[in-house]
Amino acid sequence: MINLSDIQKIFFTKDGPVHAVDGINLQINEGEIFGIIGYSGAGKSTLIRMLNMLERPTSGEVVVAGKSLSKLSKPQLRKARQEIGMIFQHFNLLWSRTVHENIAFPLEIAGVPKKKRDERVKELISLVGLEGRGGSYPSQLSGGQKQRVGIARALANNPKVLLCDEATSALDPKTTDSILELLVDINQKLGLTVILITHEMHVIRKICHQVAVMEAGKIVEQGPVLDVFRKPVQEMTKEFVKQITEPEETLESLEHWLQQGIEGEVVKLTFLGKAAERPLITELVRKFQVEVNILQGKISKTRESSYGSLFIHLKGDKEEIDSAVAFIQGEQVECEVIERV
Repeated sequence: MINLSDIQKIFFTKDGPVHAVDGINLQINEGEIFGIIGYSGAGKSTLIRMLNMLERPTSGEVVVAGKSLSKLSKPQLRKARQEIGMIFQHFNLLWSRTVHENIAFPLEIAGVPKKKRDERVKELISLVGLEGRGGSYPSQLSGGQKQRVGIARALANNPKVLLCDEATSALDPKTTDSILELLVDINQKLGLTVILITHEMHVIRKICHQVAVMEAGKIVEQGPVLDVFRKPVQEMTKEFVKQITEPEETLESLEHWLQQGIEGEVVKLTFLGKAAERPLITELVRKFQVEVNILQGKISKTRESSYGSLFIHLKGDKEEIDSAVAFIQGEQVECEVIERV
């Protein structure tokens, strides 16, 4: 569906050239929800804006749905952009127009007759859950409702691709979850390819199939979300994964335990899929002469499966502890003895 070949974007400033995107190669399959994550300044927004030529690459090729966008004439590019919808962090609605009129706007530009416009807008209002709000103005809507209008407007011309530029960053957690659920619903119902950029790992975890991690204009790590969660390689990726699996309060609690000079060992267990739902601690207590103290734990749901981490303190004879750790490792549960945070 989308192929990026050696994409570069250089901005020339008074202080010299800035490589906002630096040699990125990327393939995104049809029907995927593909997440791109990175901190501010990583080049995410520049990259996503090159997928519809709002930013033209300095070099390289962008191919969407079989069309090399940089080779198209202006009329051809305008037509190609109708197949690429986009939603934004701050909604970008027309404040003097109603919900109905905002959604109809791209159809007006495309020259769709009024009767067909109205029919299409009615469909979209229902799809995004805004029944009864067609005559409202953006100032009369909540943040989540505004983003739903933005999504409906982006879908007006039946695009094949939906670009989401920090689409949930301005929303509270509950509203964020509702918008993410809507994007999943749209992805499934319409078979839409969704590219989503964010700095929040929660967003990636909840809905994405694949994720790419950006740093300093480059993709430093990429893969299925579950694989990246299980075994992050780059330090940048590990930082993002810890946002979900090891929040700050967990690290502080572990640091406190480790500083006490306690007997035994602190162990981190990592579960995947059905293993996250097993009564492993009960089995440990029954099989081995060890005391088990649960320090912290969390199970997260990804799009594909469950992923969990559990920190426990094992106390007892060293041989029994070693046997318990070996048993855990034999149960397809990753096990790591923690010496310091």
